[in-house]
Amino acid sequence: MEQTVRELITRLGVLQDSDALSIETDLYDAGMSSHASVKLMFGLEDAFDIEFPDEALERQTFASIQSIVQTIRGVQENE
Repeated sequence: MEQTVRELITRLGVLQDSDALSIETDLYDAGMSSHASVKLMFGLEDAFDIEFPDEALERQTFASIQSIVQTIRGVQENE
């Protein structure tokens, strides 16, 4: 799952080299814009066949690869 998230970050142009990021790196501090985070959200929903619930639509959810993976796992468990 982590690798898929990293691939999406790079492929969608969210950040240039996601492999250089630690799982805890703040993606916003690394240069991700709010517009890019929305692109990433839609890409994640498509890739994992999920829909983020309204309560997950906050900056903290998409702040790091770790928080993204944790949120996706939580969504999948609740489906």
